[in-house]
Amino acid sequence: MNIEHMRTFLELHSSSSFQLTAERLHVTQSTVSARIKALEERLNQTLIIRKRNGSKLSAAGRLFHPHALTVVQAWERARQEIALPEDLDGVFSLGIQLNHWDYIATQWLTFMQKSNPTIATRVIADYSDPLMTQLRDGQLDMAILYAPTNHPNIQIEAFNNESLYLVSTEPRELQVGRTPGYIFVDWGDEFRAQHNLAFPKTFIPKMSVGLGSFGLNQILTHGGSGYFLESSIKPYLQNKSLFLVENAPVFNRPTYLGYPISTENKNLQQSAVQALKSINIVN
Repeated sequence: MNIEHMRTFLELHSSSSFQLTAERLHVTQSTVSARIKALEERLNQTLIIRKRNGSKLSAAGRLFHPHALTVVQAWERARQEIALPEDLDGVFSLGIQLNHWDYIATQWLTFMQKSNPTIATRVIADYSDPLMTQLRDGQLDMAILYAPTNHPNIQIEAFNNESLYLVSTEPRELQVGRTPGYIFVDWGDEFRAQHNLAFPKTFIPKMSVGLGSFGLNQILTHGGSGYFLESSIKPYLQNKSLFLVENAPVFNRPTYLGYPISTENKNLQQSAVQALKSINIVN
């Protein structure tokens, strides 16, 4: 049975949309339909009920879902482990939301190499949706996310709640309306909601970016202002390269930790969780 067909089935269950599934898997909608049709013909069962406003699993689809998930996860684990050299016992993969790579990856890797010397470690950075998909499909053992989705086999818990401060390359007070040099950094849905409430009459900014490090480098090089994580701006506040904008609201940016409830190596999983929780994000 084709692994990609089952992976497509799992993604379609998650998104309830053929179009969104195609976008996430970087294929055409016709390819998604063909894969589902081939899977249904192989099982001689209807797995997906197509509706005007989306799709849902049939009774057979609901029964097949946990088996498809197990197969995809086992395949990914086998694919990783058979490539290991003989002096390593396994591999542990961590996904990190892009904006937190700089503050987590190095410290976590150092801890894991010291505490688990026979385990290979793999770290990737991406946005929350693809990280959640890879976590669900067994391609990741753990992930730090902005917006996790509920899944019966994934444990989700609060990881960190860091503050976002408005800073400027020149000392100034909060201004109303369009501010020259302001860069809107998109920190996710929760931040956008908080930002819209705090600045209801703000015009669309001239520059918007999805990566905090890019926005920070931009204002440090060319001047300007924007909202950034406390951990990223602290050294620049200390050397007076940046200044807190007076009277500006402070926003929160929570992150979440996700990992499988069922795992073959619980001790390794607990060690990885301990490593993450030991990291001092705001130095």
